[in-house]
Amino acid sequence: MTVRRVSAYKWVPPFAQGLVRDLRVRWALEEAGFAYEVDAIAHPDRLAPDYVAKQPFAQVPVYEEDDLVLFESGAIVLHLARQSTMLMPSDPTEQAHVTMWIFAALNSIEPCISVLAELDLFHAEQNWAREQRPLAEETVKARLQQLADALADRDYLLKQFSAADLMLVSVLRILRHTNILAGFSTLTAYQNRVESRPAFKRALEAQMNTFAAYEP
Repeated sequence: MTVRRVSAYKWVPPFAQGLVRDLRVRWALEEAGFAYEVDAIAHPDRLAPDYVAKQPFAQVPVYEEDDLVLFESGAIVLHLARQSTMLMPSDPTEQAHVTMWIFAALNSIEPCISVLAELDLFHAEQNWAREQRPLAEETVKARLQQLADALADRDYLLKQFSAADLMLVSVLRILRHTNILAGFSTLTAYQNRVESRPAFKRALEAQMNTFAAYEP
C-alpha cells in the first residue's frame, strides 16, 4: 500500500492561512482520492538538517510517496496528476496543455501577483513600497486581462477540470486581500466554480484545522 505524506506548517499568521502551498498538494490528493498523512512542523523546524536534506530551500510542502521525495508544489501536483484522470486527461495533446497551463500559472501569473502581495502584506508602511504599488497593480491587471481573454467563455482551461485549473486558482487566491479580481467577471466566476469543488473544500478545511489545533 502506497504511503503518501505531506509536510505543512502547524501555524501561520491569519493573512497566510488558506494560502500555504501544501494546500495545492492536499487539493490534488483529494481530487485523486488518495489517502495521505500530514507531517505538521513548526516554522523553525524547516531549518533542521533532516528537513533541509529533503527541501533545500526550507519551505513547505515536502511530499513523500514511499521512497520518493519531492518538493515544489507544481512538481508535486504534476506528479499526482499523472496518476489520476481526475487531474490529467488521457489524451496526449491535452496532457501537454495541462502541463503548459501549470507552468503558465507558476511562471507567467504567480510572480507578478506575489510581488503585489509582498508589497501589501509585508511592506505596506514603507515609502518605497507605496511608490511601487501602482505599477505592480497595473502589471497584475494586465496579466489578468490576458488570462481572461484566453479563458473566454469556457468553464475550465481545457474541456474538463484538471490540475491546470487547480494550480491557476491556487495562484489567483493570493489576491484575496484585494478587490482586483472583482474587476474581471470571467475570472471571478471561474474561481468560484473551481473553489466549489468538494475536494477543494476538504483540502482547505484540513489545512485550517491544522492551524486551529495549534497550541503554542
